[in-house]
Amino acid sequence: MLTHYKETAADLAYQLKDTLVDHEAFETLLKPCTLERCSATCCYDGVYLSDEEAQGVEWLVENERSRLLGFGLNLPNQVVDVVRNGLSKKTAVRPAEVGELAVDFPSHFNKTRCVFLDSMGRCGIQRLSMEDELGDWYLKPLTCWIHPIVILPAGRDRSRSLITLVSAQNDPQKTEDYPGFASCTHCGREEDGGQPAWKVLEKELRALGELSGRDIYGELSAPTIDY
Repeated sequence: MLTHYKETAADLAYQLKDTLVDHEAFETLLKPCTLERCSATCCYDGVYLSDEEAQGVEWLVENERSRLLGFGLNLPNQVVDVVRNGLSKKTAVRPAEVGELAVDFPSHFNKTRCVFLDSMGRCGIQRLSMEDELGDWYLKPLTCWIHPIVILPAGRDRSRSLITLVSAQNDPQKTEDYPGFASCTHCGREEDGGQPAWKVLEKELRALGELSGRDIYGELSAPTIDY
């Protein structure tokens, strides 16, 4: 089983079943994620959680706190925060310490870190999964490991949801005072010398395909057919 969060995965699988795939976006040139380069920049603000994931994260801390502390984490009593006027939950954050942030850390990001990151940017939840031989992502919230892949809901601009990558121009979190999120992280921004995103994100795309019963990676990697 790919993930511990079966209800959350089922919701995502239902959404992906009829989702459009943005082939053009996945031709964007990206470079593979490495902690040496990015220092877990994408984790600066924690991660939003489903109710199931929030309960799972709290259970982990309650039952595996000693192991997590052994990874060098400094966990607060409350590791899940309720935000957006009580409408959402996310992992708590802490102030970043000197030397923890990437050299080119985006200036519009708060200088904070998810509480599950150690000083080197390694995720304690992922380390638990790997130590217990459950797979790299089994215990991690789904939004963590699909980054920078974005699933945009259906709406006025499209009749079906869309699995895509965002750019500096269309980042859905971009505002007048905030240049965006996914498009500003190391693994989500276009870079000369990179490879097509569908190659770089093969593992994530295959995992999403496994969840949805659909070969998303195969759809993106298939050669063009001339009729």
